[in-house]
Amino acid sequence: MNIRYVILALGITTSLITVDSFSIAPTLPAPTTVGQTNNTDKTQAVSDEDINRFSNTIVLIKDFYVQKISDKSLLNDAIRGMVSGLDPHSEYLDDDAYKTLLMTTSGEFGGVGIEVTPEYGILKVVSPIDDTPASKAGIKAGDYIVAIDSKLVSEMSLQDAVDKMRGKAGSNVTLTVLRKGEKVPLIFKLTRQIIHIASVKSKMLDGNFGYVRITQFQEPTAKLMRDAILALKGKNNGKLDGIILDLRNNPGGLLETAVQVVNNFLSSKGVNNKYHNVIVYTEGRLPEAQYSAKLSGTDILNGAPIVVLVNGGSASASEIVAGALQDYRRAMIVGMPSFGKGSVQTVIPLDKTHALKLTTALYHTPSGRIIQNIGIIPDVQVEDLQIMKGKADEDVAMIEPIKEYQLKNHLQGAATLPASKLNLNLGNNDIALARSDFQLFEALKILRTMYMFNQEYAGKNP
Repeated sequence: MNIRYVILALGITTSLITVDSFSIAPTLPAPTTVGQTNNTDKTQAVSDEDINRFSNTIVLIKDFYVQKISDKSLLNDAIRGMVSGLDPHSEYLDDDAYKTLLMTTSGEFGGVGIEVTPEYGILKVVSPIDDTPASKAGIKAGDYIVAIDSKLVSEMSLQDAVDKMRGKAGSNVTLTVLRKGEKVPLIFKLTRQIIHIASVKSKMLDGNFGYVRITQFQEPTAKLMRDAILALKGKNNGKLDGIILDLRNNPGGLLETAVQVVNNFLSSKGVNNKYHNVIVYTEGRLPEAQYSAKLSGTDILNGAPIVVLVNGGSASASEIVAGALQDYRRAMIVGMPSFGKGSVQTVIPLDKTHALKLTTALYHTPSGRIIQNIGIIPDVQVEDLQIMKGKADEDVAMIEPIKEYQLKNHLQGAATLPASKLNLNLGNNDIALARSDFQLFEALKILRTMYMFNQEYAGKNP
């Protein structure tokens, strides 16, 4: 039986509106039969009394429950309940859920474009996906969905809640949301649609700097990112002074794709080898759960500085990329601490239409840091602030305090840097960027500084 490694987009269940895909992995040992103990497991064997209690429960439900229930439904619910009790990311995949898992690996699926995870008996929004009904309506990472079409989520199973958010494209669903700082629940009426994920977006910033956003790690994402960077370089005489890699609200995706992304920024021959060229590795209870990915690429930017943007919606594969680039000191991580989903899910087929998704290992960054429940801590923490629109001078003072050299008739000092480097006055583009995306504005400032110091150490003037 083959197992398949899955980086669950934030550990969100596959039956949700988005999921990660998987890669072929080694063969699992034969499963242990009921009443038998695995030689690696110290737990007590199942007793006859336990088995009788289980079978008697089925009999009593069939005899006395108010509605007639088929044996198949009881067994499916029993398996589902047993697996869901393990952790938030393990799941029994029935026929529909398994089809959804396979379908979403292509990057196209139906729904409202939202990643959720169970918490406190309700659903916590991990991340709304860019350009989907959820993101356009204003749903944010950290929101709690308490009702779907006026029915309480706490009274539904996870599968039922997911099914209620799914539906035919063009149909509506109403979500009742609790948000920190809001005194009353927020109501969002969303129109379902077929979700087409554009996993890579790019543009030029400030003339010579590139901006690349990855919304999810799918099969073609690494190539799309590379093509986007090459296109930006082509527009800028074949060179970029640095890039911002935006992984905010990216719930994860394919492990292989995350590794490929890192390989575009690190060369196996040009990094400090104290981590033995490891990008990410896993540790689990069984030998089959051990995994290690190593550097095998070349740096597409030739050492130009990188700033990686993360926030509480950055999870799983996003955290693997950010953690590797941070450990090798290849990038400055900016933003807020990431989600902290560092567990490995393995999809194990039960038959042609059913499977188990089980947590089998934990991810570690090259330096050995555990991601699970901790996340990636940014080198520079920047909150997602909103700059209120006012007069231009007020905006500049709020965004960037006035310095001595900006005062009228200021005295000249013995500056050691060229005047061009001292001129940090904010232009209209900077002010507009600060208003629309304060974290990106701060990331660009950091990238400019990194580029300036790179030039200084190289003995060059930018």
